[in-house]
Amino acid sequence: PAANFASRTLFHSDNLPILQGMNSETVDLIATDPPFNKGKDFHATPESLAAGARFQDRWSWDADVHEEWTDAIQDDYPKVWRVIQSARHSCGDDMGAFLRFMGVRIMEMHRVLKPTGSIYPHCDPTASHYLKALMDAVFGRRDFRNEIVWAYTGPSNAQRWFPRKHDVILFYAKDDKRAVFNRDAVRVPYVKHETCKTSGIFKREAALSRNGKVVEDWRDDLTPVGRIAGERVGYPTQKPLALYERVIKASSNPGDFVLDPFTGCATTPIAAERLGRRWVGIDLWEGAADIVKRRLADEGLITDEPTDHLITFGDLTFATEPPVRTDDGESAAPNLKSRWRIQRATERWRKLTRREIVERLVRAQGTVGGVICGGCGRILEREFMQLDHMHPRAEGGANDISNRILLCAPRGGRQIRRLDPARLDAPKPARRLDARRGPRQARPRQRPPRSRANARRIRRLAPKPR
Repeated sequence: PAANFASRTLFHSDNLPILQGMNSETVDLIATDPPFNKGKDFHATPESLAAGARFQDRWSWDADVHEEWTDAIQDDYPKVWRVIQSARHSCGDDMGAFLRFMGVRIMEMHRVLKPTGSIYPHCDPTASHYLKALMDAVFGRRDFRNEIVWAYTGPSNAQRWFPRKHDVILFYAKDDKRAVFNRDAVRVPYVKHETCKTSGIFKREAALSRNGKVVEDWRDDLTPVGRIAGERVGYPTQKPLALYERVIKASSNPGDFVLDPFTGCATTPIAAERLGRRWVGIDLWEGAADIVKRRLADEGLITDEPTDHLITFGDLTFATEPPVRTDDGESAAPNLKSRWRIQRATERWRKLTRREIVERLVRAQGTVGGVICGGCGRILEREFMQLDHMHPRAEGGANDISNRILLCAPRGGRQIRRLDPARLDAPKPARRLDARRGPRQARPRQRPPRSRANARRIRRLAPKPR
């Protein structure tokens, strides 16, 4: 499907409705720097280009999560829900709320990526291991490519641990066999190290590529942006352009679409523009549009007058409303790799939340003394009932109330396959026939194996033929 958004567009909004409004499989690369769950507030440097920018990186299970997020995760990605629950129990409600916030957005990012696309979420050791489990649940652990470590140095006042001086960038492909990776675009020169015994890394001369080597998954050659006066804008979590230029070179080609759902100070859009890629950014900060124009002007990439090689202010698009879907409107369900397409609900009765569906089914299946199980007919209290699908979700079943039923816990997931009307009406498979003996008969019951001593005893006692 074609993209329903223009290149060089910056959306000023929460990124979830914008992602939900994008057509499926229209983005080639996602490179983003989301919140880290640091448990503190961030503020830009006063009197800097990003003055006034601030965001809160604190999370609460009750205050920061919406009910529809939980419904989408529980219905479409049960694996994601299990990751969130385990993080909540092992680390606390704040980590569970953070993963629930990220989960619904990563589901949409997976949907908008092309089969040849990749995603690079930037994080740090605070939540990188939990975020990796979440990415495994959405993208699949087989599509995990690298855990890139960006190491840097600087002053530290650590007294009881080693100074924490590295960030983590997770690298996942939409389809591991089809994803773009330009290895020659990220080569660096070989470095010859002098040792006390031998010269270089080899004891004898070896044939090394003149083009250099592909950079490893750890990087210590990139300076933090705080020491780069030409890039520094005062944004609290700004990253260097060289770091994201290397990502964009590796996993996209000129003219591809690059998306950053957490644009911030526009490092990804600037890097994409410098490398000839199309880009789209999303951010809640009201000053993001001004900083994009200012940084593009500082880079010499934008002007007031139209020219042949520079973009103009008229080429930039700033929007607050999400784009309108022009594709089949499928939801961010895990069935993108199957033959079924899950349509996003549009009618009001199909948009009932999980809690509203349960309330209506309790009234419909309720009786004196409790609720009737739709699978076995037992009457139990509401607490022993769970919501399930009549037609399996994995086979295209909808999430609306017409396809939902309350089952007792022992019947959930087992009895429901027999309740599916499509399965009840389907013809039974024919018995396998044998050309010589007709319908295949059951195999005779085999005797248990005998020991060698018993076998010799039976042969010895058996009557001898005359």
